[in-house]
Amino acid sequence: DSQETMEETILVGDDLMTGPPSPIIPPEIAPYVLEGLQINDIEPFCQDEIAMYRQCAERRDKEIRQRLQESEHKLGLSMPLDQAKERAVQLESEVTKLERRLILASGMEGVEGFRQRWSLHGCLTDMRNRLESLKQGLEKRKPDEPTQTPSTKKWFFWTKTEEAKDK
Repeated sequence: DSQETMEETILVGDDLMTGPPSPIIPPEIAPYVLEGLQINDIEPFCQDEIAMYRQCAERRDKEIRQRLQESEHKLGLSMPLDQAKERAVQLESEVTKLERRLILASGMEGVEGFRQRWSLHGCLTDMRNRLESLKQGLEKRKPDEPTQTPSTKKWFFWTKTEEAKDK
């Protein structure tokens, strides 16, 4: 009778730290990343079984990470070139900052050190993937696209306005 049943298993926070932490969604692209997702204070994908939480969180995080990368790729394709390059520089700066913080956290011992490294590693991986997606979008741009912002509008309003004109 050494095999535990589901009812006997109690998961605590440390048990859920097996995969990367949930991605951080920047506010400027959050509406596009979270569109169609139900986000509540309570876990939206599964609320009835705590043992299912890990699978639900992983599924949600995978979808959010995919949407983050798709959003950055679209930004690389659709933002005015000067703004897209500026965004790439910002993301590169964030990657460098996270790398430095991870190095500092490597000197921390114990559970708190592990949690810091785990969290920073997840953030760093997500940020690198976002940067890579943005750069891929920049590389796939048409060479005759304007390099300057056409007006004072923010890029996402400009993009939607342009899409509306095409219809």
